[in-house]
Amino acid sequence: MPDRAGAPTGHPPHQHMAASTSIQPPAFAIAFEDEHLLIVDKPAGLVVHPARGHREGTLSQLLAGLPGGGGSGGDPSRPGIVHRLDRDTSGLLVVARSEEVHRRLQRALAARRIEREYLALVEGRPRARSGTIEAPIGRDPRVRTRMAVGGNFPRQARTHFTLERGLPAHSLLRLRLDTGRTHQIRVHLRAIGHPVAGDPEYGGGGMLGLERQFLHATRLALRHPLTGEPLDVRSPLPDDLRAALARAER
Repeated sequence: MPDRAGAPTGHPPHQHMAASTSIQPPAFAIAFEDEHLLIVDKPAGLVVHPARGHREGTLSQLLAGLPGGGGSGGDPSRPGIVHRLDRDTSGLLVVARSEEVHRRLQRALAARRIEREYLALVEGRPRARSGTIEAPIGRDPRVRTRMAVGGNFPRQARTHFTLERGLPAHSLLRLRLDTGRTHQIRVHLRAIGHPVAGDPEYGGGGMLGLERQFLHATRLALRHPLTGEPLDVRSPLPDDLRAALARAER
């Protein structure tokens, strides 16, 4: 099985920087690649695709500049992007390199055949060691940049959580998504009274020395859309989150 320490090609994950955009985004790593797809390990601070206020230096633009092309398929403004992560959420996401692979990955995602696991440090302790949060998510009617349980034009959303580690004032949770709504984990955890530590939108920013929410896409497991090979790629917590976790353990 490939993991964060090496890909089946025998090459370690490698980092890429922007070469031609005026905005220099953070470096990103490729945890797995072949001629059909990439699994990218995205750092916090890197926007996945162009949007209002973030027109340059996005991951999709950087991928398009890779040798052989970073991806294609779907919306031309989001080449190859199958699912996304928030700007300040780090970790793994899969990118297609052809329209056919893009279609197959989207079908696999809709059929819940792509496992997406996250680690989140949250405030407080959930009453149960594991559970499922099932609540529709829509646009917050009061703050346009936020989402909310209910909200405008809500869509079904389901998040599973398991307690990974209990800490004095926080809990480390492992989460798995059945759906992929905007800000889903952050909104659902706030809704049950345990917002993500450091989350400036849905909780209390600045705690534990954090400059962003403690949320990391730590595992991505799927079958290769063309070969059927099982891929199980993992990403360790980045340095800023490991430092915050160490502070929370005191």
